Amino acid sequence: MALDVPVEIGRGAAREAALRELADPAYPKPSWADLLLDRIWQFIQDLINRASGVPGGWLTLLVLVLILAVIAFALIRAARKASGAGRQAGGGLFGETRLGAAEHRVLAERHAAAGEWAQAIRERLRAIARELEERTIVEPMPGRTATELAAEAGQALPALAGDLSQGARIFADVTYGDRPGTPESYAALTELDVAVRRENVTLR
Repeated sequence: MALDVPVEIGRGAAREAALRELADPAYPKPSWADLLLDRIWQFIQDLINRASGVPGGWLTLLVLVLILAVIAFALIRAARKASGAGRQAGGGLFGETRLGAAEHRVLAERHAAAGEWAQAIRERLRAIARELEERTIVEPMPGRTATELAAEAGQALPALAGDLSQGARIFADVTYGDRPGTPESYAALTELDVAVRRENVTLR
């Protein structure tokens, strides 16, 4: 019984069929690092094909492959390092700092006096967060984000829930949204800091 399916297909047709199959949404999209490696490997294969018929071509090919390998390794390592730094920056309110509330306030006022509003805003919200932790209004939690802080503290201090959410948005805008800080935004966080210190509510 004869079938109407071709037994052999050309290289170009096979490539097109594979591309159509991989375009299916069910397949995960490759990262740019994967695409870069695919391009480099394709380039190396082309060099091998060309060098096989040229006298002395293998030595040139070996040098090029080593250069490309070093470049690819450096690019991928830099990308992974940047990605890791981005996750660390976006994952926590304090980063690597281990300061108390009073120390963060001093830094905030110093930045504000210098007109460095974005830095002042970050330090003022960190002062608020440390104040909440030091008074056990919220439990200390490594890696807590500004949004998580506002949500948890807002439950313990419902009268300040809206202001805490606004403070988290201001912090996120200058820290992750690359928006410039303003004296008005810093003043809002300073008022929130004062209001938090006036609260007598504790969890324990």
